[in-house]
Amino acid sequence: MTSLPPGDSELVQIMDAALAEAALHAGDWLLCKPGCTQCCHGAFAINALDALRLRAGMETLRTKEPALAVEIEVRARQWIDAHRAEFPGDPETGLLGETEEDRERFDEFANEAACPALNPATGRCDVYEWRPMTCRVFGPPVRVENEAGGDFDEVALGHCELCFIGASKAEVAACEMPVPHEFEARLLDEIPRHGETVVAFALLPAQV
Repeated sequence: MTSLPPGDSELVQIMDAALAEAALHAGDWLLCKPGCTQCCHGAFAINALDALRLRAGMETLRTKEPALAVEIEVRARQWIDAHRAEFPGDPETGLLGETEEDRERFDEFANEAACPALNPATGRCDVYEWRPMTCRVFGPPVRVENEAGGDFDEVALGHCELCFIGASKAEVAACEMPVPHEFEARLLDEIPRHGETVVAFALLPAQV
């Protein structure tokens, strides 16, 4: 298995600090809390760095909390079995397809399914420490890509629809969470193999 780039720990620290700062500014506007699981439903793509981080986390759990690791793997395999027929990519490797047709299929793929990392008994993420970037930025306002694609819009800020109810644009902007996209991109360049997948596949032991 490809090793997780050493700089990933710094990326995680930066994101944790940014989230704490954004939450401090947001106060009661930010409603995210343990047990709120709306953002834990629906498949989303994760990059190779996210996948390696999740696999590293699972290796830690297999050593320190083997029973929990087994539970997570069972949920991951059940998730894959339930959605294998509609998977818009290679269901053996878990890599998502890159054609326009594959992308269109992914838009409608497993939109209501619970993430296999979500513990149904506690409502918490069992791999929270190693969660993907998408999960780390969900909630506070973050800059979103414009419809034309490519650059990040200077004005548009996206946030959880349950948060910032009644807040003005200025109040939302004051709580913006910066995301180090360039740093993440440099770390991705250190990984020899690229390609996107989904969380379920990254929770299982690497095939190679």
